[in-house]
Amino acid sequence: MPELPEVEVVRRGLERWVSGRTVADVEVLHPRAVRRHLAGPEDFAARLRGRTLGPAHRRGKYLWLPLGDGLALLCHLGMSGQLLVQPHEAPDEKHLRIRIRFTDALGTELRFVDQRTFGGLSVHDCVPDGPDAAIDLPQPLAHIAPDPLEKAFDPDAFHAALRRRRTTIKRALLDQSLISGVGNIYADEALWRSRLHYDRPTATLTRPRTEELIAHIRAVMGDALAAGGTSFDSLYVNVNGESGYFDRSLDAYGREGEPCRRCGTPIRRSPWMNRSSYFCPRCQRGPRTS
Repeated sequence: MPELPEVEVVRRGLERWVSGRTVADVEVLHPRAVRRHLAGPEDFAARLRGRTLGPAHRRGKYLWLPLGDGLALLCHLGMSGQLLVQPHEAPDEKHLRIRIRFTDALGTELRFVDQRTFGGLSVHDCVPDGPDAAIDLPQPLAHIAPDPLEKAFDPDAFHAALRRRRTTIKRALLDQSLISGVGNIYADEALWRSRLHYDRPTATLTRPRTEELIAHIRAVMGDALAAGGTSFDSLYVNVNGESGYFDRSLDAYGREGEPCRRCGTPIRRSPWMNRSSYFCPRCQRGPRTS
């Protein structure tokens, strides 16, 4: 599933190739792709026609483009969603779900392709992102915390929330009400860089350790952005259909049995919440049990 760096790569592509263009027509080829637009496919298309797409924004793993009049086009890529800018004459993708054409003569259209149909597009009313907000959020994102790359992210508030929660650090990193955009891959990478075990209780973190963890989260995401994201298969691509290659630089995730790049100890994999956690048993010692 795409995580924050991959979604940010897509956002930048939308900003370059789609923002500022006016919608001429919308074709919904599969109703499940607009299931979050409760008024249905016809209303979804009608709300977009004639609208000019504003600057592309992102919070965590969500993307949106303002439409004016307090509305926004919201996108969640889900497990396999792709937003592709394609020439009109390009053959339709096998799993093409939505086609958006524009009034200009650039000769390209925006396509939403989704093999597993867990993602989708929808139009929503917007709400202010706090009393001093510079932008408005689509209503479904109002409960989602800022992500670590946003100016709105508050490290002190995040540390205080960690200390209050009776949970473990990786669970907290994947809790979208505490911090958004950190998924399984980058949680494992940041924890490896921080030398923290994924089951470490959050109440044991000192402020310097929290600050160090935040710095590593930002660093690993910055490194992933520079590499175009992480691609393990053909499902994640940017708007031009290109894959990222940060997977070649991963230190923990997916490296079971391979030597730790710090100490040489084989990386271990443990089942974790229907996922896997990858860690170094020497560098990231587990919490003591009573």
